[in-house]
Amino acid sequence: MRTLIAILTFVAIGRAGAHGLDSDRTGPDWTFDSWIVVPLTAFALAYAVGVVRLGLRTRYSRTRVNRRGLAATAGWLTLAGALVSPLHWLGEHLFTFHMIEHEIVMAISAPLIVVARPLGVLLWGLPTILRRRLGRLATLPPLRAAWRWATEGVNATVLHGIAIWAWHVPVLFDAAVENVMLHRLQHLSFFLTAVLFWWAVFWRCSRGVAAWHIFVTMTHTGVLGALMALAPRVIYSAQTQAAAKWGLSPLEDQQLAGIMMWIPAGTVYAGCALAMLTLWIRGADGGDRVGLEQS
Repeated sequence: MRTLIAILTFVAIGRAGAHGLDSDRTGPDWTFDSWIVVPLTAFALAYAVGVVRLGLRTRYSRTRVNRRGLAATAGWLTLAGALVSPLHWLGEHLFTFHMIEHEIVMAISAPLIVVARPLGVLLWGLPTILRRRLGRLATLPPLRAAWRWATEGVNATVLHGIAIWAWHVPVLFDAAVENVMLHRLQHLSFFLTAVLFWWAVFWRCSRGVAAWHIFVTMTHTGVLGALMALAPRVIYSAQTQAAAKWGLSPLEDQQLAGIMMWIPAGTVYAGCALAMLTLWIRGADGGDRVGLEQS
């Protein structure tokens, strides 16, 4: 009973609407949600400070530092662009743009940030006491075991797949559209499980196995996109209710959103899978190395 009351309270707090908070706006505008802007700003500041401190204290290869810094910056910019720029506002009104926003977060921002491996730099950007405490916390056996389990190829692929399919169950997706807290949780689960998935692909799996996990993800997300694109009726009523204001029927908006998940996002996954297969074939004579190491 207490659990039910807690859930109802949670829903009531966010009932203002994840896509209704800015309903008074007449055109595309930037979205400044403190739950998004504060973490993004903290990441940028900590990373910048960490880069400066490490640059003064270490002699790491500038090429590697620059590559990772470029990937982290690109990941941050695309994440901010998806969640803060007018794209987010458009996603509040059209399912098509909402889907584009999700795909940027999962298929572009997450892999770029994972390639950068920013954790060490972020820690160096924190105050000394906090850095040491977090460093000790990260070495605790239970946390290390949990991280290794969550970033194992099969586990990470399954977790990411569950997050994608669960949130696209129509009743849950529409609930996230109408509830700001659920909407934040949806975006967070998409991003975090995507980080686990891409970490497994890039840093834990051999290249051949990584290509397989990317192919599996491309396939099941393509199936989900196709189901939305080919559905004979509207199955996301709350998300598509404003489509008529933009010259689309609700069904057309849903179909376009499904196509965005099916084809453009599938192309990104296909490209990554082919890249991994290429690296695997090139390295076949010397053994299949793990992820991007030594690439």
